[in-house]
Amino acid sequence: MVPTNKLALLNQAVLAACDGLDGVKDGLLTDPHKCHFDPSTLLCKGSDGPNCLTAAQIETVKTAYAPATTRAGQTIYPGWPFGGELGWTRLAAPEPLEISLSTFTYVAHQDAHWDWRTFDLDRDTSLLDEKAGFLNAVNPDLAAFKARGGKLLQYHGWNDQLISAENSLNYYSSVLSKMGSKEDDWYRLFMVPGMMHCGQGPGPNQFNAMGAVERWRESGVAPDQITAYHVENNRVTMTRPLCPYPQVATYKGTGSTNDAANFACKVK
Repeated sequence: MVPTNKLALLNQAVLAACDGLDGVKDGLLTDPHKCHFDPSTLLCKGSDGPNCLTAAQIETVKTAYAPATTRAGQTIYPGWPFGGELGWTRLAAPEPLEISLSTFTYVAHQDAHWDWRTFDLDRDTSLLDEKAGFLNAVNPDLAAFKARGGKLLQYHGWNDQLISAENSLNYYSSVLSKMGSKEDDWYRLFMVPGMMHCGQGPGPNQFNAMGAVERWRESGVAPDQITAYHVENNRVTMTRPLCPYPQVATYKGTGSTNDAANFACKVK
């Protein structure tokens, strides 16, 4: 377990190492893939303390960052990106998230007395696939949707604490691998710096995705960027453009970094 106060310590260390890589120090990682922070730098020199991580806690943190893989090396689920550590409160919890626990208890094992401490990654994920494979909405072949004139606008917060943002990136890549590398006339992915699960977080987390996809489908105006807002106490404190992946919002070098007009969408 990693206490909540140490998640704050970890997040502060990540931001100290990586926040400025995008040209703006604002508590957000525009592209966490460029961050190469090593949690071992926080290892306690002696006994446990509030300003360091024990060896066991560092191992837990490294496991959270890493993908879950079978013993044969197959990736089952990606790890969490750098930057969203404040939301990792389940690392301080005495048992798994309720929805995850009930899924394996009642769907996979169909046994109300199943002990989650006996969980085996290879065995239990295979069992869940066997009992409820329909839960895997990962088919990359969207040809029928495209042929009907469909427009898909997908977004994900980089700080999502429940579903790894890497999951959306992996799916996006799988669609392009299946259907071709140039599909942005009907499918675009927007990654949202600092946004947690469906909202909240320190980043620009309020935006009109429905309006963007409506204009795209009904008027043929593709979303080259979407203006997002961060609101505190009913007041907008920041605006920032969200960019179609792999573009990111890049500061032009002058003006307030809280104003979307001072950023441009670029591939970096």
